[in-house]
Amino acid sequence: MFFLSDMLNKKLHLPKPGEALPGRDRPIPTASKHHVSRRPLKGPYPPGLETAMFGMGCFWGAERLFWQTEGVWVTAVGYAGGLTPNPTYQETCTGLTGHAEVVLVVFDPKVVSYGELLKIFWENHDPTQGMRQGNDVGTTYRSVIYTFGEDQQHAAVASRDAYQAELRKAGRGAITTEIAAAPAFYFAEEDHQQYLAKNPYGYCGLKGTGVACVAPAAATA
Repeated sequence: MFFLSDMLNKKLHLPKPGEALPGRDRPIPTASKHHVSRRPLKGPYPPGLETAMFGMGCFWGAERLFWQTEGVWVTAVGYAGGLTPNPTYQETCTGLTGHAEVVLVVFDPKVVSYGELLKIFWENHDPTQGMRQGNDVGTTYRSVIYTFGEDQQHAAVASRDAYQAELRKAGRGAITTEIAAAPAFYFAEEDHQQYLAKNPYGYCGLKGTGVACVAPAAATA
């Protein structure tokens, strides 16, 4: 019984540097092309495109949301925000790498704005749940926005504050979403890339709050 409690505690608390798994020097193997669009997963990406990164719980369903969005050029799932270099899926599941499951989104800002991506992010999961998302429990399933540059940082914070006001009106709790400058992104294994395109009836735990996100002007750029 103590063992189970100890494991659950580790999954609900981010590891300290001395507690994290060591990882490895080389990236783990992954796909070279997006299973749906056949575009290069790791680039090079066309000039003029921008990058965003979101964690909404299990990355399978979250990635599908974004690759189906007009203006998104390519997506990839991976791990970010932790301590262990080049982790595997099995390692992240222990909670001892510190990473969140995230989606890397490469998009054309002339077609879809960062603010529109933020709206998709807020409305399609519950950002008030801390170290879980629905039945998925653990630090890997926490809500995160990792930003690329000051404009994205300001937009993300403005959208969070606006959405918190709407959640409060609906009787919902406080947003626990982590917003920070984008750390290293580690591509997940090939099996996880575009998982729901390969397995249409696979698991998707995404569930929004039902509260609409009306982003302020500062978040729509």
